[in-house]
Amino acid sequence: MDPTSAVLLMLVVLIFAVIGGIHIGISLGVCALVGTWLMFGSYELAAGQVGSTSFFALRDFVFAVIPLFVLMGEFVSRSGSAADLYRVMNFGLKRIPGRLAVATVAGNAVFAAVTGTSLASAAAFSRLAYPEMMKAGYSRRFALGSVAGSACLGMLIPPSVLLIIWGIVTEISIGFLFLAGILPGLILSLLMAFYCSGFAILKPHLAPAVDLSNETLTRQEMISGGGVIFLIVAVLGSIWVGLATPSEAAALGALFGLVLALIKGVRWDGIREAIIDSGKVIAPILFLLLTAQMYSRLLTTGGVVNLITDTVGGAGIDPNVAVLIMIVIWLVLGTLLDSGSIILLTVPIFWPIAQNFGYNEYQFAIMGILAIEAGLLTPPVGLLVYAVKGAVPDRSVQLSEIFAGSIPYWILILIVLALVWLLPELATEPITWSSDIIFNHQIGFSFR
Repeated sequence: MDPTSAVLLMLVVLIFAVIGGIHIGISLGVCALVGTWLMFGSYELAAGQVGSTSFFALRDFVFAVIPLFVLMGEFVSRSGSAADLYRVMNFGLKRIPGRLAVATVAGNAVFAAVTGTSLASAAAFSRLAYPEMMKAGYSRRFALGSVAGSACLGMLIPPSVLLIIWGIVTEISIGFLFLAGILPGLILSLLMAFYCSGFAILKPHLAPAVDLSNETLTRQEMISGGGVIFLIVAVLGSIWVGLATPSEAAALGALFGLVLALIKGVRWDGIREAIIDSGKVIAPILFLLLTAQMYSRLLTTGGVVNLITDTVGGAGIDPNVAVLIMIVIWLVLGTLLDSGSIILLTVPIFWPIAQNFGYNEYQFAIMGILAIEAGLLTPPVGLLVYAVKGAVPDRSVQLSEIFAGSIPYWILILIVLALVWLLPELATEPITWSSDIIFNHQIGFSFR
């Protein structure tokens, strides 16, 4: 069969398989194998092609980044540092209106950088912050929205698992992707914090002030909360100044996470369980990445990516309109699929098109992550909303309340997306600063 026809057929089969509920990894792997078989006309050649792709993909040292960062997150989560971090943030923001909600945003921003995933942050702060806000007399909708909305920061603030997946799929620097996410992540965090404070000022009866003037922090809480902050600074700082690659920084983070867990009193049984749980998280992700590499090879070999790029370019579509269509597709897919699957399905096709239009690779990556992030809050199936619903101790909470409370945060995410779209420097300038630092120190290494 003609290569292009074979790949297009498999693309249609893949879409129907995903819609039909077949696991995305299995769908990608089977379509890659069958498509290569149809293209070469020989099962032996197809199996060899797919096998070699898998072998060389897994040999890439960059694949070590995900297991190490996930392990770091597991160690920190097991240590109970999320609760201590929330207490530290709450204590430091005692003079801020809506301090409990603002502390939730600040805590999520830091904790999400440790776990690298929004779902873990949503689950943790649903159990920590929501009861505190209810005890203080906060509106339930406002409290739920602050937990779900701020959990999205885990997708953007490095070291994000989604940024790592994006880097592997597009073969661009993961270290630079981390740096590209810093400014948009900080801006989004500040906008969310300003919204929470503004809401408390305008509607004090829904977010009343809390008199905690006699509140103090224990030595253990200060060490634990400060330890998490130090961990993030050490990991990102080592990448920023060129002292470590993302893989080396991830190893450093895992080591620091282990030390923090031991300081907090986690026993060896807990350490072993953290390692096992990390494996349960890592295995599906790596399987997805492996099958995605196989499918990307099929798309490239069949010339479909070039065909789509040439077709879109030749159709005279305005570049901004094309990117807007991509964003809408990401938002829609966010109601149906998990974020990693969305990247694996769309980015191998979307990125060459955006590249052909002259978009900066890191700018486009951050725009994509923000759009996918917003999809996690988009009705009717925003995954973060369901994560909060399942984690909050209050069984009377309705999904509609969480969706309604999340709308302002959804809007803020789209605002930051628009800012990155209009001002690419928000994503690229930290990379420039880091490159200057590395050059000045005459440090040479790969950011992969």
